[in-house]
Amino acid sequence: MLEAIPPREEDKILRLMKLFAEDPRMGKIDLGVGVYHDAEGRTPIFGAVKAAEQRLVEGQESKGYVGLAGDPAFHRAIAGLVLGEMAETTPYAACGTPGGTGAVRQGFELMKLAGNPQRRIWLPDPSWINHASILDTLGIPRTDYRYYDGDTGGIDVAGMLEDLSRAAPGDVVLLHGCCHNPTGADLRAQDWAALTKLLAERGLTPFVDLAYQGFGDGLEADVDGLRTMVAALPESIITVSASKNFGLYRERVGCVLAPCADPKARDLTHAALAWLNRQNYAFPPDHGARVVTEILTDPGLRQDWQGELDGMRERMKANRTALAGELRRLTGSDRFGFLQGHKGMFTVLGLSPAQVMALRKEHGLYMVEDSRINLAGLTDATIPPAAEAIAAVL
Repeated sequence: MLEAIPPREEDKILRLMKLFAEDPRMGKIDLGVGVYHDAEGRTPIFGAVKAAEQRLVEGQESKGYVGLAGDPAFHRAIAGLVLGEMAETTPYAACGTPGGTGAVRQGFELMKLAGNPQRRIWLPDPSWINHASILDTLGIPRTDYRYYDGDTGGIDVAGMLEDLSRAAPGDVVLLHGCCHNPTGADLRAQDWAALTKLLAERGLTPFVDLAYQGFGDGLEADVDGLRTMVAALPESIITVSASKNFGLYRERVGCVLAPCADPKARDLTHAALAWLNRQNYAFPPDHGARVVTEILTDPGLRQDWQGELDGMRERMKANRTALAGELRRLTGSDRFGFLQGHKGMFTVLGLSPAQVMALRKEHGLYMVEDSRINLAGLTDATIPPAAEAIAAVL
């Protein structure tokens, strides 16, 4: 039986990690893997996370199962972080998941449970590669809509609205809550407002993937547009990850939030999410979720965590400014000026596959084939040689 399994292509980012590890050159630079690194190249553990874990070690009395949907206190903490004061008045369903990817998968599964096999989900072009892969695995129809304008480094707002105006009532529109992956080009307040109006008029449901809250302009600013949309529409699906903004990559902390039109819809949706968890992995992991809950519900820990998060965000902004400045100096043009306007960890440089390969082979500079780079992979010492390598292959 197992010999009949068709071969699967190796994950491109995992392959890039392997190639980087095998490269013997001392000056090699990894800008490919989507993990935060500090100035010393480490993926640090937040001080607030260590403190919360210590409390759990000392005070937790059981490792017994939690509910199928996870801990309600975790749901409330995440809903408060994402929705703010609306969490107190908006009926929402929620469930804990293994990471943000698990949340996306469960959100897509929830769409299938709602019937209508012709319902399509509209993805921005480009989007996180797993979005399309999971949808195809589940057999959910998908269509791309215009999003990133490679010529300007911004968003093709007119093209986006034109494409989505052709969506059928009942379709779902996937949006990145902030810090768009892979481009870093985010919707502005007026873009969220225009999208909200269009979705309301067309009877479309937003599916917001929120993986980087706090990495763009700040915890509150990063969800302003999302909150405006949730307040104006009868229902939405939001998938949340704690990998980046809490540094809990390996703990796999995720959550699905589904704001609903009324308590009846909330109860049906919550029961469906719990049922989906049962079919996939039964009870979601709890340790990381409890760490997040401890931090968000303790004023002191929350203040410490937010201070650390602010420092990470400012470091990535500084890296953007420094890299853009070096490239401006070396090329004599503002071709890469868009770097400073993008948000979060990622940016697409607009290089060809041949140029990306030349950077890898000739300069030891590693990035994904579409020229997406992780700004957190840069340090003060590596920005100048990285810029020199990029300028050399233009």
